[in-house]
Parts: sequence; structure tokens; C-alpha cells
Amino acid sequence: MVDIAIIGAGPAGGSAALFAAKAGKKTLLIDSDQSITKRAWIENHYGVPEIKGVDLVEVGIKQAQKFGAELIRAKVTHVQQSEDGFQITTENETYQAKVVIVASGLLLDLAETIGLQTKPGTEPRVKAVFDVDASGRTNVEGIWAAGACAGVSLHTIITAGDGAKVAINVISELNGERYVDHDVLKA
Repeated sequence: MVDIAIIGAGPAGGSAALFAAKAGKKTLLIDSDQSITKRAWIENHYGVPEIKGVDLVEVGIKQAQKFGAELIRAKVTHVQQSEDGFQITTENETYQAKVVIVASGLLLDLAETIGLQTKPGTEPRVKAVFDVDASGRTNVEGIWAAGACAGVSLHTIITAGDGAKVAINVISELNGERYVDHDVLKA
């Protein structure tokens, strides 16, 4: 059983996995390799002069793995509540997690099977998004959503920040107190 399972390894999911793993949470990152970011050319991501979307995604995954996140390349087909969290089913395997963060980009196909409520999207060409509160909570206790699927702008810098925000909120809830992650230069 992992503490946090994250569905989707684009900027939101990768960022959430980075924060979760760095906080010492046992973190599982499940990705179907369908991120629209992989087709992007990015010149508006703060701190990065320019980068291919595929490279941004891979760097984010490597950062999360550095702190212990486990990456599984698979498509999630079902999520259901279990006695102590959630059972996450892929085409080949089943995993257990206390909490789930959905960061599936534009893919909302899990909404119906999980029972997540959606609402109309506000971004151009985005028809629907998960209905979340300001912290990223969905209508299903223990399932959170981050990034484009949660209705934030499709810009990678914004989805990455939303993934970090939601992960910090999840970590805080698991810890029972507000979590902060501030690195300091080492002498």
C-alpha cells in the first residue's frame, strides 16, 4: 500500500509526485503516456529558456523518482474505494493507496467509473473538468484532482503549480498539520 497514488505524469502529476515523494510519502505515479504536454514546445515556463514538452515531462518524472516515487507505465481502468483507501486497477496490475490524486490532463474517462462529478470547462476546447474545491478535493472523499482535469489553465507552469498545491494539501491532511517544503542553500 502506498500513501499517495497519482494518475498522470504530466506537469501536474509529476509535480505532485515530486512534492509527495520529497515529503517522505510512499508515492506511486501511474502514467499512460498520453500527456498532451509531450507534443508541446515551451518558451513560457519560468526558469526554463525553452524546452520540448516531452523533455519537461521526463525531467519532472526523474525529479520525483530521485526522491523515491515509483513510476508505472500503464493505463488506469478503474478506481474503487477499499477498506483502508483505494484499489487502483490498470490493464495488468492492481495497486492500493490511501489517497489518490487524479492529474489526467484532458482525459476524464475515469469520472464515470469513479463517480467524480464534472462541470463545464472554461478553457478553449475543454468541454468538461472535474468539479473540485479550492484545495483540489473532489466529491469523493480521498480523491483529489490537479491540473487541466481540475480546470486550471493548460499552461505547464500553471498545471505544475496546481499539482504542487494539491500535493501539499494532501500531505498536510495525511500529516494532520500544515506541510511546507522550503529548501535552503547548503554552505
